[in-house]
Amino acid sequence: MIFIYITCKNKREAKKIGLALIKKRLVACCNIFPIESIYWWQKRIVKDREAVLILKTLKKNFKKIEREVKRLHSYEVPCIATLNLGQVHSKYFQWLKKEII
Repeated sequence: MIFIYITCKNKREAKKIGLALIKKRLVACCNIFPIESIYWWQKRIVKDREAVLILKTLKKNFKKIEREVKRLHSYEVPCIATLNLGQVHSKYFQWLKKEII
């Protein structure tokens, strides 16, 4: 099981991407959080409000998810990063595997 961390321009975009991935059964669950970000972009510092999308899935689905996110995402260079997990509650992991193709 992995988490995939994605920053989005706003909650609306995060919901659109999350719902598309849920419908394709590439992820079992997604969480959306409002965040404030500070980062370098095109030689200047940007202070922005964004939304973070955390996807719960299996490692085998990463490439398919990455392609779909790049297709739907508004950013030229979206952050799409895996967070590898150590221990996962076994019943939760069983549920997750059942919900993903």
